[in-house]
Amino acid sequence: MHRPKISSLAGLAFLSLVVALAAGCGGSNKKASTTTTEATSTTATTIATPSTDSKIAAQVPAKFKSKTMVIATDATYAPNEFIGANGKAIEGMDPDLGKALGAVMGIKVKFVNTGFDGIIPGLAAGKFDLGMSSFTDTKERQKTVDFVTYFQAGTSFYVKAAGGPTINSLADLCGHSVGVERGTTQADDATKQNATCKSAGKSGVKVSVYPDQNAANLSISSGRAEVGMADSPVAAYIVKKSNGQFKLTGKSYNTAPYGIAIPKGSGLTKPFLGALKALMSDGTYKAILTRWGVQTGAITNPKINGAIS
Repeated sequence: MHRPKISSLAGLAFLSLVVALAAGCGGSNKKASTTTTEATSTTATTIATPSTDSKIAAQVPAKFKSKTMVIATDATYAPNEFIGANGKAIEGMDPDLGKALGAVMGIKVKFVNTGFDGIIPGLAAGKFDLGMSSFTDTKERQKTVDFVTYFQAGTSFYVKAAGGPTINSLADLCGHSVGVERGTTQADDATKQNATCKSAGKSGVKVSVYPDQNAANLSISSGRAEVGMADSPVAAYIVKKSNGQFKLTGKSYNTAPYGIAIPKGSGLTKPFLGALKALMSDGTYKAILTRWGVQTGAITNPKINGAIS
């Protein structure tokens, strides 16, 4: 897949983590507090800002027209969302889509970087207006928020290129250690597989859960965990930026839709669905996905609450 050059902060941040490990420094250096940045991009490809659609804009509730909409994201999940080369701006597929959706609806948007597992609770508490952070639309999450689907991805496994185990499916995790990000479907899958392995009389799965994807990556490079799990485009990016340290193993599984997380009763699902369809119609949607090398995850029929499980 096409990715930004290795000089981008996403690539350098990963390499810096590996260097820090060699020097005896462990853990993530991401601040625990929420930081706010504008969504911009420093890639060479320029995509025109779409025009406002007056009919879709009219569907936006009045309280959102006079403010900047705050969109929460966990900016450690390149190429979907990550901190750019200037160390502040949030870049990636989700910020680009969010800005384009806002333009169609005639509203301003601002992305804020926060921990993944705090986004949905933050939406429920009114701290954020939206969440765009590679959320898999699931029926469990729909109990708290609504979703507008906009992408699809599965889960892929990655391991050390030299000496890493061969993992073809979840069943192969028995007897191995896994490093995953907190609050993700991958963390849920690995935990469930641990129970499945033990109930079958096999060795369990040692699941280590980390606050962000950078820390999970570091657990694999340091040897604290043997297997990493992430959404398929993200796992591919991690491997590409690892300078040969990591490799993908097996095939991706459980392809499912991503959704924009929207507070229930906000009145935003209809205008966001309409804006997304407009971006698909005018080519902006495809151009954004192609810019970040994730066009294979494109969908053609976005839905409100399109979870398959």
